[in-house]
Amino acid sequence: MIKKTKKPSLLLTFGTVAVLAAGGGAAYWILTQRGAGPGEMPVGAEVVPQDALMAISVATDPGQWRKLREFGTAQSQAALDQNLANVRDRILTANGFDYERDIQPWIGKEATVAFLSPHASLPPSGSNPLPPVPRAQQAILLVLPVQDAARAKQTLDKFKPQTGKVANRVYKGFQIRETQGVTPQNYSATILDNKLMVVANDPKAMDRAIDTYKGEPALAATPGYSQALGKIQVTQPFGKLFINLPAAAASTSASSGKSVSPQSLAQVQQVQGLAATAVLESEGVRFKSISWLKPDSQRRYEVRNTAKTMPSRLPADTIIMVSGGNLKQFWQDYSQGATANPVSPINPKGLRDGLKSTVGMDLDQDLLSWMAGEFSLALVAAPEGGTPTLPFGLVFMVQSSDRRAAETALKRLDEVMASKYKFKIEETKVGDLPVTNWILPAGGPSITHGWLDGNVVFLTLGAPITSTMVPKPSASLGDSQPFQTAVPSEPNPNNGHFFVNVDRAVNAKNLPLLQLPPGNRDLVAAIRAIGITAAISDERSTRYDVFVQLQKAGNVKPLPSPKIPSASSSRLNDQINPALEFPPAASPSP
Repeated sequence: MIKKTKKPSLLLTFGTVAVLAAGGGAAYWILTQRGAGPGEMPVGAEVVPQDALMAISVATDPGQWRKLREFGTAQSQAALDQNLANVRDRILTANGFDYERDIQPWIGKEATVAFLSPHASLPPSGSNPLPPVPRAQQAILLVLPVQDAARAKQTLDKFKPQTGKVANRVYKGFQIRETQGVTPQNYSATILDNKLMVVANDPKAMDRAIDTYKGEPALAATPGYSQALGKIQVTQPFGKLFINLPAAAASTSASSGKSVSPQSLAQVQQVQGLAATAVLESEGVRFKSISWLKPDSQRRYEVRNTAKTMPSRLPADTIIMVSGGNLKQFWQDYSQGATANPVSPINPKGLRDGLKSTVGMDLDQDLLSWMAGEFSLALVAAPEGGTPTLPFGLVFMVQSSDRRAAETALKRLDEVMASKYKFKIEETKVGDLPVTNWILPAGGPSITHGWLDGNVVFLTLGAPITSTMVPKPSASLGDSQPFQTAVPSEPNPNNGHFFVNVDRAVNAKNLPLLQLPPGNRDLVAAIRAIGITAAISDERSTRYDVFVQLQKAGNVKPLPSPKIPSASSSRLNDQINPALEFPPAASPSP
């Protein structure tokens, strides 16, 4: 059988880097050689069913949590502390427990939260979309390692809710304590062979955990998982994440009610999963992640990491930048995956239709056909003294793989803009380089395009930023301190970067389009910058390293005093259920 070789797009999705505390709370989620040894499995990997949507493990070390709580502003610290206190009160205080007294003496070094799949498998090809899944049916497992079995059993025996009653039952030899008549959430709990305490929000979920422990397919046996962890191992991890990409894609599609084509489903099923590790550093949180294909997948990745020059072509005042190694391939991969992704930010068909209706050009034939080289899209701060209403300019660069075709397309665009939209087409120079300006008769922002060395075509829109990068920047983004601090140096070589200077883009309110609702401002204000580096690790896996640079206020205060919450706010799902909305990853694409 012929193997399909495909180069994946690598503009990394980094929104799902979430690490949750044991029982809740949130804190957002070494390139090694091929053939790396197996990595250390997260605690409870032998209990979590293999078709689980997600499993998140976090350290229980108080020192690591104190280090995490040092990050942020005074406002974000207070918000995080209040969230942690709310989770503690709803899960522990409401049931008569104190963490330091009842849990900490016997718990191991990390704990795991797993979100079980509401469906055993993806729907058959060509079938109707799965019905929406009510949130209340989301089954959750909490797995706590036991270091002192006697004390753990004392804690379990002590479990007595304020309302309802506790009943005991036996399933496959394990004694299970369950609440009955508790509003709004009943719980099941057991200890497996004095090694693991398992808590579930559904008796059926508890039975599935025991079935898995007794030999049903477990997360630990997921093909390629152990080897993937071996490639992203870190010392003293704060957290570990696993996402079952096919199951997550099916759940997202079912919840959205969106039909998924057989072709998209087939692409989703090629990918096995995504794993990540998180480690706390002095200036923020670093994530190392990897996605890999199923062992029976016919796809192979072309190991070409060709993103090299774009950070050096952009000025140091760049606020946001995304780059990659091959725009044509990236768009092909994105288009294939977007049909199965109900939360895709860009509709490929809508973009194609819009381009056709506005300028009469075919996106694939007239433009992407010659864009098979390195590319970047960036927002650059306007030079000092510019118009206050234009605080930034947008710049797009791509290395042409066919300069003649590119020049033909640009000339055609010039003609359309002049004849249909009445732009004035002006040929001029910036330094010694010729450029073309599109100028509106009534004034306002202009558009400029031209060529840089290496057959790189550029187009700018908005503030007059062309002179800051033509013929080359006096100070480049790649050499700037914010970029070098935030963007990981590994993997190297790589196939693309993402960088956002959050201090300048959001916190300084320089970009009105990125102003956030009040509820999100404290969280974002704690972030200084985000950087991502992506690479094709080998023909079956891709690597992504992420660094979230954070403010550091220090001055950690004790959590708010425990208090018993109202019954209506104590549902386990509401505390530790992240938004299970994932791109289906037709290719492991950011």
